[in-house]
Amino acid sequence: MKHGLYVMPHVQSIREAFAEASSFLDKSGCNEPQRSSQLLLEHVLGVSGAAYYMALADPFPAELREAWETAVSRRSAGEPVQYITGEQEFYGRVFEVTPDVLIPRPETELLVEAILKYGAELWPDGLVYAPGGEARTGMHAAGGPAAAEMAGGIASTRQVSDAAGACQPRPLAAVDIGAGSGAISVTLAAEAPAWRVCAGDISPGALAVAARNASRHGAAVDLRLGDLLEPFAGMETDILVSNPPYIPGGDIAGLQREVRDHEPRTALDGGDDGLDPYRRMMEQLPLLPAAPRLVGFELGQGQAGEVAALLRAAGHWNEIVTIDDLAGIPRHVLGIAR
Repeated sequence: MKHGLYVMPHVQSIREAFAEASSFLDKSGCNEPQRSSQLLLEHVLGVSGAAYYMALADPFPAELREAWETAVSRRSAGEPVQYITGEQEFYGRVFEVTPDVLIPRPETELLVEAILKYGAELWPDGLVYAPGGEARTGMHAAGGPAAAEMAGGIASTRQVSDAAGACQPRPLAAVDIGAGSGAISVTLAAEAPAWRVCAGDISPGALAVAARNASRHGAAVDLRLGDLLEPFAGMETDILVSNPPYIPGGDIAGLQREVRDHEPRTALDGGDDGLDPYRRMMEQLPLLPAAPRLVGFELGQGQAGEVAALLRAAGHWNEIVTIDDLAGIPRHVLGIAR
Protein backbone atom coordinates (compact mmCIF):
# COMPACT_ATOMS: atom_id res chain seq x y z
CA MET A 1 0.00 0.00 0.00
CA LYS A 2 1.31 3.42 -0.91
CA HIS A 3 1.16 6.15 1.66
CA GLY A 4 -1.62 8.70 1.46
CA LEU A 5 -3.63 11.08 3.53
CA TYR A 6 -4.96 9.44 6.63
CA VAL A 7 -8.63 9.90 7.39
CA MET A 8 -9.59 8.63 10.81
CA PRO A 9 -12.63 6.39 10.68
CA HIS A 10 -15.33 6.78 13.27
CA VAL A 11 -13.80 5.59 16.50
CA GLN A 12 -15.08 5.70 20.01
CA SER A 13 -11.91 5.66 22.06
CA ILE A 14 -8.25 6.64 22.05
CA ARG A 15 -7.39 2.94 22.07
CA GLU A 16 -9.31 2.46 18.83
CA ALA A 17 -7.55 5.46 17.30
CA PHE A 18 -4.22 3.86 18.21
CA ALA A 19 -5.22 0.53 16.63
CA GLU A 20 -6.53 2.11 13.42
CA ALA A 21 -3.45 4.28 12.96
CA SER A 22 -1.09 1.38 13.70
CA SER A 23 -2.76 -0.69 11.00
CA PHE A 24 -2.62 2.20 8.52
CA LEU A 25 1.06 2.85 9.17
CA ASP A 26 1.90 -0.84 8.90
CA LYS A 27 0.23 -1.02 5.48
CA SER A 28 2.08 2.16 4.47
CA GLY A 29 5.41 0.41 5.05
CA CYS A 30 6.42 2.28 8.20
CA ASN A 31 8.82 0.59 10.59
CA GLU A 32 7.60 0.23 14.17
CA PRO A 33 4.02 1.28 13.34
CA GLN A 34 2.69 0.72 16.86
CA ARG A 35 5.52 2.64 18.49
CA SER A 36 5.02 5.45 15.99
CA SER A 37 1.31 5.58 16.72
CA GLN A 38 1.88 5.75 20.46
CA LEU A 39 4.46 8.53 20.22
CA LEU A 40 2.24 10.54 17.89
CA LEU A 41 -0.78 10.02 20.12
CA GLU A 42 1.16 11.18 23.16
CA HIS A 43 2.26 14.25 21.22
CA VAL A 44 -1.21 15.16 19.94
CA LEU A 45 -2.93 14.47 23.26
CA GLY A 46 -0.21 16.14 25.33
CA VAL A 47 0.19 13.17 27.67
CA SER A 48 2.86 10.55 28.29
CA GLY A 49 3.76 7.61 30.49
CA ALA A 50 1.07 6.43 32.86
CA ALA A 51 -1.27 9.26 31.83
CA TYR A 52 -1.30 7.91 28.28
CA TYR A 53 -2.30 4.40 29.33
CA MET A 54 -4.96 5.74 31.67
CA ALA A 55 -6.46 7.74 28.80
CA LEU A 56 -6.77 4.84 26.35
CA ALA A 57 -10.39 4.14 27.29
CA ASP A 58 -11.40 7.79 26.98
CA PRO A 59 -13.28 9.11 23.92
CA PHE A 60 -10.94 10.55 21.29
CA PRO A 61 -11.21 14.37 21.50
CA ALA A 62 -13.03 15.61 18.40
CA GLU A 63 -11.08 18.89 18.41
CA LEU A 64 -7.80 16.96 17.96
CA ARG A 65 -8.93 14.93 14.97
CA GLU A 66 -7.33 17.19 12.33
CA ALA A 67 -3.99 17.33 14.15
CA TRP A 68 -4.06 13.55 14.55
CA GLU A 69 -4.81 12.91 10.88
CA THR A 70 -2.03 15.28 9.83
CA ALA A 71 0.52 13.59 12.10
CA VAL A 72 -0.36 10.09 10.91
CA SER A 73 -0.32 11.19 7.26
CA ARG A 74 3.15 12.67 7.67
CA ARG A 75 4.42 9.49 9.29
CA SER A 76 2.89 7.33 6.55
CA ALA A 77 4.94 9.32 4.03
CA GLY A 78 8.11 8.21 5.83
CA GLU A 79 8.76 11.35 7.88
CA PRO A 80 10.43 10.38 11.17
CA VAL A 81 8.31 10.69 14.29
CA GLN A 82 10.93 12.97 15.82
CA TYR A 83 10.50 15.60 13.10
CA ILE A 84 6.72 15.48 13.57
CA THR A 85 6.87 15.86 17.34
CA GLY A 86 9.96 18.09 17.17
CA GLU A 87 11.71 16.24 20.00
CA GLN A 88 14.07 13.40 20.79
CA GLU A 89 15.41 12.30 24.16
CA PHE A 90 19.16 12.00 24.58
CA TYR A 91 21.11 11.18 27.74
CA GLY A 92 18.03 11.85 29.87
CA ARG A 93 17.27 15.24 28.30
CA VAL A 94 14.72 16.22 25.67
CA PHE A 95 16.24 17.91 22.62
CA GLU A 96 14.52 19.89 19.92
CA VAL A 97 15.07 18.38 16.48
CA THR A 98 14.19 19.75 13.06
CA PRO A 99 15.00 18.63 9.50
CA ASP A 100 18.13 20.81 9.80
CA VAL A 101 19.72 18.25 12.13
CA LEU A 102 20.37 14.55 12.36
CA ILE A 103 18.15 12.82 14.89
CA PRO A 104 20.29 11.84 17.92
CA ARG A 105 20.78 8.08 18.23
CA PRO A 106 21.08 6.04 21.43
CA GLU A 107 24.53 4.74 20.46
CA THR A 108 25.92 8.27 20.55
CA GLU A 109 25.20 8.31 24.28
CA LEU A 110 27.98 5.72 24.61
CA LEU A 111 30.42 8.15 22.97
CA VAL A 112 29.44 10.91 25.39
CA GLU A 113 29.79 8.48 28.29
CA ALA A 114 33.30 7.52 27.15
CA ILE A 115 34.40 11.14 26.73
CA LEU A 116 33.15 11.99 30.22
CA LYS A 117 34.89 8.93 31.67
CA TYR A 118 38.29 9.47 30.08
CA GLY A 119 38.05 13.23 30.48
CA ALA A 120 37.63 12.77 34.24
CA GLU A 121 40.61 10.41 34.30
CA LEU A 122 42.91 12.81 32.44
CA TRP A 123 41.71 16.00 34.13
CA PRO A 124 40.14 15.07 37.50
CA ASP A 125 39.37 18.68 38.44
CA GLY A 126 38.47 19.80 34.92
CA LEU A 127 41.53 22.06 34.77
CA VAL A 128 44.55 22.03 32.48
CA TYR A 129 48.01 22.88 33.82
CA ALA A 130 50.68 23.90 31.33
CA PRO A 131 53.90 21.85 31.46
CA GLY A 132 56.41 23.67 33.65
CA GLY A 133 53.76 26.21 34.55
CA GLU A 134 54.23 28.00 31.22
CA ALA A 135 51.29 29.40 29.33
CA ARG A 136 50.46 28.07 25.88
CA THR A 137 48.74 30.44 23.50
CA GLY A 138 47.38 30.43 20.00
CA MET A 139 50.40 32.45 18.87
CA HIS A 140 52.45 29.28 19.17
CA ALA A 141 50.05 27.35 16.98
CA ALA A 142 50.86 26.10 13.55
CA GLY A 143 50.04 29.15 11.43
CA GLY A 144 50.40 31.56 14.41
CA PRO A 145 48.42 34.78 14.04
CA ALA A 146 47.00 33.68 10.69
CA ALA A 147 45.47 30.63 12.33
CA ALA A 148 43.86 32.85 14.93
CA GLU A 149 42.34 34.94 12.15
CA MET A 150 40.78 31.80 10.66
CA ALA A 151 38.95 31.35 13.95
CA GLY A 152 37.19 34.66 13.41
CA GLY A 153 39.65 36.70 15.44
CA ILE A 154 38.75 34.93 18.66
CA ALA A 155 41.81 34.54 20.85
CA SER A 156 42.74 31.02 21.85
CA THR A 157 42.15 29.72 25.32
CA ARG A 158 45.31 30.19 27.40
CA GLN A 159 46.76 30.08 30.85
CA VAL A 160 45.84 33.10 32.96
CA SER A 161 48.68 34.92 34.75
CA ASP A 162 48.13 36.76 38.03
CA ALA A 163 49.89 39.96 39.11
CA ALA A 164 52.93 38.06 40.33
CA GLY A 165 53.30 36.31 36.98
CA ALA A 166 52.29 32.86 38.27
CA CYS A 167 50.32 30.83 35.73
CA GLN A 168 46.86 29.74 36.73
CA PRO A 169 45.28 26.59 35.28
CA ARG A 170 42.60 26.99 32.64
CA PRO A 171 39.38 25.01 32.16
CA LEU A 172 39.87 22.16 29.76
CA ALA A 173 38.44 22.82 26.31
CA ALA A 174 36.26 20.23 24.58
CA VAL A 175 35.33 20.73 20.93
CA ASP A 176 32.46 18.92 19.20
CA ILE A 177 32.73 18.85 15.41
CA GLY A 178 29.38 18.61 13.66
CA ALA A 179 27.18 20.07 16.40
CA GLY A 180 23.85 19.16 14.84
CA SER A 181 21.17 19.43 17.51
CA GLY A 182 23.83 19.96 20.17
CA ALA A 183 23.18 16.53 21.67
CA ILE A 184 26.88 15.88 22.32
CA SER A 185 28.06 19.39 23.22
CA VAL A 186 25.06 20.35 25.35
CA THR A 187 25.25 17.06 27.23
CA LEU A 188 28.98 17.48 27.89
CA ALA A 189 28.44 21.05 29.11
CA ALA A 190 25.59 19.97 31.37
CA GLU A 191 27.37 16.92 32.77
CA ALA A 192 30.79 18.60 33.15
CA PRO A 193 30.08 22.28 33.90
CA ALA A 194 33.75 22.96 34.75
CA TRP A 195 34.69 22.28 31.12
CA ARG A 196 34.72 24.87 28.36
CA VAL A 197 32.61 23.26 25.63
CA CYS A 198 32.61 24.47 22.03
CA ALA A 199 30.87 23.10 18.97
CA GLY A 200 31.00 23.81 15.27
CA ASP A 201 28.83 23.05 12.27
CA ILE A 202 28.77 24.00 8.61
CA SER A 203 25.00 24.52 8.78
CA PRO A 204 23.57 27.78 10.19
CA GLY A 205 20.24 26.01 10.66
CA ALA A 206 21.84 23.30 12.77
CA LEU A 207 23.64 25.86 14.93
CA ALA A 208 20.34 27.64 15.55
CA VAL A 209 18.82 24.39 16.82
CA ALA A 210 21.89 23.69 18.97
CA ALA A 211 21.68 27.19 20.45
CA ARG A 212 18.04 26.67 21.44
CA ASN A 213 18.88 23.33 23.03
CA ALA A 214 21.78 24.85 24.96
CA SER A 215 19.45 27.56 26.27
CA ARG A 216 16.76 25.01 27.07
CA HIS A 217 19.13 23.04 29.28
CA GLY A 218 21.07 25.97 30.73
CA ALA A 219 24.31 24.76 29.13
CA ALA A 220 27.13 27.12 28.17
CA VAL A 221 28.31 26.12 24.68
CA ASP A 222 30.43 28.26 22.37
CA LEU A 223 28.90 27.64 18.92
CA ARG A 224 30.83 28.49 15.75
CA LEU A 225 30.00 28.29 12.06
CA GLY A 226 32.54 26.65 9.80
CA ASP A 227 34.01 23.52 8.30
CA LEU A 228 35.35 20.91 10.72
CA LEU A 229 38.33 22.29 12.71
CA GLU A 230 38.62 25.61 10.87
CA PRO A 231 36.47 27.65 13.31
CA PHE A 232 38.77 26.55 16.15
CA ALA A 233 42.10 27.37 14.54
CA GLY A 234 44.58 28.60 17.14
CA MET A 235 42.45 27.47 20.07
CA GLU A 236 43.84 25.20 22.78
CA THR A 237 41.79 22.01 22.40
CA ASP A 238 42.10 19.21 24.92
CA ILE A 239 39.21 17.03 23.77
CA LEU A 240 38.01 16.55 20.21
CA VAL A 241 34.77 14.65 19.75
CA SER A 242 32.75 14.11 16.61
CA ASN A 243 29.92 12.12 15.12
CA PRO A 244 30.62 13.18 11.52
CA PRO A 245 28.94 12.07 8.29
CA TYR A 246 30.21 8.55 7.71
CA ILE A 247 27.91 6.88 5.19
CA PRO A 248 29.55 6.20 1.82
CA GLY A 249 27.89 8.42 -0.78
CA GLY A 250 26.93 5.46 -2.94
CA ASP A 251 25.07 3.79 -0.08
CA ILE A 252 22.70 6.65 0.70
CA ALA A 253 20.14 5.63 -1.94
CA GLY A 254 19.72 2.30 -0.14
CA LEU A 255 19.01 3.74 3.31
CA GLN A 256 15.60 3.60 4.95
CA ARG A 257 13.34 6.28 3.53
CA GLU A 258 13.10 7.91 6.95
CA VAL A 259 16.83 8.63 6.76
CA ARG A 260 17.38 8.97 3.00
CA ASP A 261 14.47 11.31 2.27
CA HIS A 262 14.25 13.35 5.45
CA GLU A 263 17.52 13.68 7.38
CA PRO A 264 20.05 16.26 6.10
CA ARG A 265 22.38 14.77 3.51
CA THR A 266 25.26 16.93 4.76
CA ALA A 267 25.02 15.01 8.05
CA LEU A 268 25.08 11.64 6.26
CA ASP A 269 27.43 11.72 3.26
CA GLY A 270 31.01 10.88 4.22
CA GLY A 271 32.39 10.72 0.68
CA ASP A 272 33.20 7.71 -1.47
CA ASP A 273 34.14 5.41 1.43
CA GLY A 274 32.57 7.36 4.29
CA LEU A 275 35.93 8.28 5.78
CA ASP A 276 36.54 11.73 4.28
CA PRO A 277 35.64 13.71 7.45
CA TYR A 278 38.07 11.67 9.58
CA ARG A 279 40.92 12.15 7.12
CA ARG A 280 40.24 15.87 6.86
CA MET A 281 40.15 16.32 10.63
CA MET A 282 43.51 14.59 10.91
CA GLU A 283 44.85 16.85 8.14
CA GLN A 284 43.54 19.94 9.96
CA LEU A 285 45.17 19.14 13.31
CA PRO A 286 48.04 21.60 12.60
CA LEU A 287 45.45 24.38 12.90
CA LEU A 288 45.48 23.72 16.65
CA PRO A 289 48.33 24.65 19.01
CA ALA A 290 48.75 20.96 19.83
CA ALA A 291 46.90 17.74 19.20
CA PRO A 292 44.07 17.09 21.70
CA ARG A 293 44.97 14.55 24.39
CA LEU A 294 41.58 12.87 23.95
CA VAL A 295 39.84 12.25 20.64
CA GLY A 296 36.57 10.36 20.21
CA PHE A 297 34.79 9.52 16.95
CA GLU A 298 31.55 7.76 16.12
CA LEU A 299 31.67 5.73 12.92
CA GLY A 300 29.80 3.33 10.70
CA GLN A 301 29.74 -0.43 10.64
CA GLY A 302 33.04 -1.87 9.41
CA GLN A 303 34.96 1.42 9.72
CA ALA A 304 36.54 0.96 13.16
CA GLY A 305 39.78 -0.57 11.89
CA GLU A 306 40.38 2.14 9.31
CA VAL A 307 39.61 5.01 11.69
CA ALA A 308 41.85 3.48 14.36
CA ALA A 309 44.61 3.22 11.74
CA LEU A 310 44.20 6.93 10.94
CA LEU A 311 44.67 7.80 14.62
CA ARG A 312 47.72 5.55 14.93
CA ALA A 313 49.26 7.04 11.80
CA ALA A 314 48.84 10.54 13.22
CA GLY A 315 51.12 9.49 16.07
CA HIS A 316 49.64 11.69 18.79
CA TRP A 317 47.88 9.07 20.92
CA ASN A 318 49.52 6.12 22.64
CA GLU A 319 46.26 4.36 23.51
CA ILE A 320 43.53 3.51 20.99
CA VAL A 321 40.20 2.27 22.37
CA THR A 322 37.31 0.78 20.38
CA ILE A 323 33.82 0.74 21.92
CA ASP A 324 30.97 -1.47 20.73
CA ASP A 325 27.38 -0.30 20.54
CA LEU A 326 24.51 -2.18 22.18
CA ALA A 327 24.32 -4.53 19.18
CA GLY A 328 28.00 -5.47 19.56
CA ILE A 329 29.10 -3.45 16.51
CA PRO A 330 32.34 -1.44 16.91
CA ARG A 331 30.87 2.06 16.87
CA HIS A 332 33.39 4.42 18.47
CA VAL A 333 37.14 4.85 18.34
CA LEU A 334 39.04 6.93 20.88
CA GLY A 335 42.64 8.11 20.94
CA ILE A 336 44.17 8.90 24.35
CA ALA A 337 47.52 10.50 25.12
CA ARG A 338 48.47 9.34 28.60
